[in-house]
Amino acid sequence: MKNGLPTERLTPLSASNRDADAKAYKALMKRIKDIDSKHTVLMMQVENEIGVIPDSRDFSESANVAFNADVPGELIGHLLKNSDKLSPELHQAWVSTGKKTSGSWKEVFGSEPITDDFFMAWHYAKYLDVIVDAGKAEYDIPMFTNAALIRPNYQPGQYNSGGPLPHSIDIYRAGAPKLDFIAPDIYFTNFAYWAGRYQSEGNPVFVPETYGGEAGAANAYYAFGQLNAIGFSPFGIDGRYLPPAPSGPASNPLATAYSTLAHLAPAILEKQGTDKIAGIVLEGSEQRSGKISFGGYDISVNWAGGAATGAADFNRRIGVLFIQTGEDEFLIAGSGSATLSFASSAVSRQTTGIASIDEEILTEGKWIWMRRLNGDENGQGQVLRLSSDRAAVYKVKLYKY
Repeated sequence: MKNGLPTERLTPLSASNRDADAKAYKALMKRIKDIDSKHTVLMMQVENEIGVIPDSRDFSESANVAFNADVPGELIGHLLKNSDKLSPELHQAWVSTGKKTSGSWKEVFGSEPITDDFFMAWHYAKYLDVIVDAGKAEYDIPMFTNAALIRPNYQPGQYNSGGPLPHSIDIYRAGAPKLDFIAPDIYFTNFAYWAGRYQSEGNPVFVPETYGGEAGAANAYYAFGQLNAIGFSPFGIDGRYLPPAPSGPASNPLATAYSTLAHLAPAILEKQGTDKIAGIVLEGSEQRSGKISFGGYDISVNWAGGAATGAADFNRRIGVLFIQTGEDEFLIAGSGSATLSFASSAVSRQTTGIASIDEEILTEGKWIWMRRLNGDENGQGQVLRLSSDRAAVYKVKLYKY
C-alpha cells in the first residue's frame, strides 16, 4: 500500500502469484472435464470482482518501476488500431496528452487518478490471460471475468481499481485476448445504463450477479429483449426468495419471469441479433412511462401501480419483452403492472387499434392458450394490460388505416 502497510490482496505483478493461481485453475478445469460427462458446466468465471482497494494501485517497489516505465507496446498498438472504438474515458485520457505513442503511464494517459486504474487494469488483464490459457489447455470452454461497478463520484481505490470496468474493457481486450467476455455485477437501480455499457462488439451481455425479486424479473425481460443477453443470474436465489407456491410461480416474480422466458426461449433465440426483438424497462415508480419504436409502431408503456412508497419503489419497475412474429403481429411478455398502447410510426396520420389479444398462461406446468381479451379487458381495442400475478404471454395483432 502507499503508506507502506501490507494488504491481503495479491498483486497481479507477481509471477509467483500468477503461476500458483494458474496451476490451481488448471487442476480445477481438469477435474471438471474428468467428472462432468454431461457438460453441465457451460462456462467458467475466472476470479471474482478483481481490483485493488483501498489504494488506487499497487505501490510496491516493482509496481512503481513498472508505472514509471513505458506503457507496453501491445497496449499502444491496440489503442492505435481501435482509436475510434475506445471507451470515452480511455479515449479522453489518451487525447488529453496528445495521443502519445510512448512514455510512462502518466505521460501517455495523464496525471488524473484514473491513470492508476488503467495501469492496474493492464496488469490484471495480463495476469488473467495466463490463468485462462492454463485452464483452456485442460478444458476449452467459454471463460469470463466479472466486475464490481463504481458508485457515483467514487475515485480509484474507493472502488476496485483496475477491475474490468466499462472504461477499461479495451485494456482487457488488449491484455487478455484469451478471455471470452467481461460481465458486470449490477446492484444499482440504473440497470439499463450499466448493462448497456457492456454491450459491444465481441462482448455479449451476461449478468452473473444482480438483484432478484420484482426488480430482477423486470431487468431480465429488458436484458434479453433489448440487449441480446446470453444470461441473467440473480444472486442468492436459493436463500433470499421463497420457492413458488404449489399453485404456480406467480407468488415469486422472478420464478414467473423465468418460466415465461424459458417458454419463449426458442423465439428469443431465433430473433436475437435482429430488429425483430426489443425490450424496455421503467426503472422505479419515478419513471412512470416510457416509449419504444418497434415493428412499425410507437409503443407507450405506462406504470399502472399504486401510490409511491419510498424505499419499496426500487422494486416498482416494469420490464417488457417484444417479439415480432409477423406484419402487425407480436408476442409480448413482461413483469410489473403496466398498460401498453400502440400508435403507427408512419409519418402520415393513421389510426391504430388492437385487432386481437390472445392470452397464453402457465397452468399446472403446461402453457395453454386460454382466452381472447375483448371489450373492457383491452380498453375497447386500445390497450394491453400487464401484471405480475401469473406467467403469461400475449399474442397481439394490430391494425392501422
